[in-house]
Parts: sequence; structure tokens; C-alpha cells
Amino acid sequence: MTIYYDDLETRDPAERAAAQLAALAAQVAIVRESETSCLPDVEINALSDLTRFPVLRKSDLTGWQKEHPPFGGIHTSNITHIFQSPGPIYEPGGSSHDWWRFGRFLQACGIGKDDIVQNCFGYHLTPAGTMFESGARAVGAKVLPAGTGQTELQVRAAADIGTTAYAGTPDYLKVILEKADEVGVTLQITKAAVSGGALFPQLRQYYAARGITCMQCYATADLGHLAYETVPGEGMIVDEGVIIEIVTPGTGDPVPEGEVGEVVVTSLNPDYPLIRFATGDMSAVMAGPSPCGRTNMRIKGWMGRADQTTKIKGMFVRPEQVAALVAKTGVDRARVIADRDGDADKMIVQVEGEGLDQAAIAAAVQDVLKLKGEVACMAPGTLPRDGLVIEDRRTYET
Repeated sequence: MTIYYDDLETRDPAERAAAQLAALAAQVAIVRESETSCLPDVEINALSDLTRFPVLRKSDLTGWQKEHPPFGGIHTSNITHIFQSPGPIYEPGGSSHDWWRFGRFLQACGIGKDDIVQNCFGYHLTPAGTMFESGARAVGAKVLPAGTGQTELQVRAAADIGTTAYAGTPDYLKVILEKADEVGVTLQITKAAVSGGALFPQLRQYYAARGITCMQCYATADLGHLAYETVPGEGMIVDEGVIIEIVTPGTGDPVPEGEVGEVVVTSLNPDYPLIRFATGDMSAVMAGPSPCGRTNMRIKGWMGRADQTTKIKGMFVRPEQVAALVAKTGVDRARVIADRDGDADKMIVQVEGEGLDQAAIAAAVQDVLKLKGEVACMAPGTLPRDGLVIEDRRTYET
């Protein structure tokens, strides 16, 4: 029997739409009081009226935040944390119950009060670690704030305290398990809640073969939890605290059901109201209800980027960062390539120019992109003149 997080998950769609419309009207009123509000003076009589509002992009937030630090003049309340993501861009966070709404996802993963969650998301500057910890508290689980790296210590801690659940990027759990095998340690992890990268079918099968149920969710630093798996292969159910539209990139016009487009999100969190915020991610609406009984809209999950901004090893790499790398190193051109090495992401940075210092460029890559990568020095004129500064060579089979 399916156990739901709350009654919201099984609401009649008409009841949900009415509640969302009322919440949206309240959000619009709050946003119109913000210093940087650019909402037109139109009435909201139906959820479809959202299309009368402009799409808000990260580039808008970046510009606003320079003028009105730290959050760009957007209305905020009950804020206890300030986070920094690459860009840089600043996001608020709150400490009230499940402020980012991750409890819904963790409960769908079967995580509850009898579990110890080894939280391997980062706690420094970026919000992912705090987001998942807040969700774990919401379902009553204990948390080991493990963060990233130090794999041998991760194995030791998991064995010593009896970790039963993992939270982190999809591929890092495999690293932990392989290290445990290497040192002859048996771990008790049977559940995994992952995000920040693609969960490839072969990796999910690897975990299943080891008795671990692995589920993924879709989230962003700006908006929190957006959608989550309940049945592998049946898409992701949209979170009850947001409204998601799938639109034609660059226009904001909704696409037909099933057609791929950009994910645009309206947050119903009054502490930080974002209306029609473009994630830059691509997805599509799935027809029909989920077999788990939850009634909200389903999307197919992450299907690539609408722009060149690309997530590698759980971190976004943006075109403006590549430009900063070129300026810092003095190379003629640079191209970041996202690829796979087995089940893990890898990053290759191709640079072209004369007299290049590979070691110095590698250090600059880590400093500017916040990731380690392989540096390939190319002769002048070698890189394609196709406008790409970030190329994603990874394939996402379903």
C-alpha cells in the first residue's frame, strides 16, 4: 500500500488548481511590492493567465542582485541563510519546517524515522546539503552531514553508525560502495535519494543488484524541490509547492503536452516568490496519472539544457565562466566538454593559443569553474567556430 506524505498528493486536480490559483494571486500581490517588480498590471483569473507575465531568467537576477544585494530587491521574509552558487548568484534559505519541500521526495524514497541519512551533498556556500537535511528532518530521519569527498572516512562513518540511506549525486554512492568493497567493509545502505546529475539506467541497475532502491528528484538552488520519482520509469511528479510550465525556449509560450520545451517554474513559497522563473532545463509533460496514485502533473525529468549552461559533477558551468577563464589565462579560445568516464561525469577543457602553460591553466580551471578537469592544449585555429563554448557529449538513454 502506498503511503503518502500528505493529502495534497492525492487531491482532485480541480481542487489543486483552485488552491494554486489562490496562492498565485497572493504571490503576485507580494511580488508587485518588490523593488524590481516588472509584472504587468493584469488580473489573474486562471492558471493559464501566467503566460501574460514575462519569463524571469538567472541573468535578470544577476543584474538585479548587483543593484540590490543580496537578493535583487525581490521580497523575502523568514530568511535565515544566504547561499552562493556559481555566477555568482545568491539564494535565500529558511529554517521553518521543510522550507525547500524535500520531505515529500524522501518519504517517496521510503526514508523515515528509523533511518540514518548520510548526506553527501555539499554544505559550503551552495544550498543542496541544507536542503536535503531539512527534508530528512521533516520525515524524522537522523542525518550524518557528510558533505563531499574523503571517501575512506565516508565508508568508516557509514559502517560505524549504521547508515541506512544515502543522499547525494547519483554516481558518488558507487564510489563509496566500491571503496567499502576494497577495504572489506559491509554497509547497510538500502535507500538512495539522488539529484544533481543524471541517474543512468545501468547505474540504477547496479544499485538494485546490491539491494539499494535509488530514486531521483529534480531541484534547483533558487526554487528548491520541483519534481520527484515514485516509480522508476514513470517520470517525475511535480511538487505541490510549485507550478510548472513547459514552454518554447526564448518565448515563454506553452508547448503541447508531450512536446519538449524549457521548464518554467512559479514558486508558491511566500518567503521568496519567483514567478515564471526559467530554469534553462528541458523536459516534457507526461500524459495521464502516475501509477502510484498521486494526481499532480508528471514530467519526464531532465532532458538537457535550453542554453549552453551545463551541469557537470553536480555543479553548473556557465558560458560567462568560460569567458572569465579565457580572460584569466590569456588563451585565444576555450571550450568546455562534458563527457562520461564509466558511471561518472568528466570535464575536458580545450584551450587554443601559443605557448600555453597546461599546469597554470588547470589551476585556473579549478579556480574559475570550481571543478577539476582535464586540460587539452590545442594549436591556434583548431577549435570549431560554431559558437559553442560548452559542449555536452553525454547521452541520456531511457
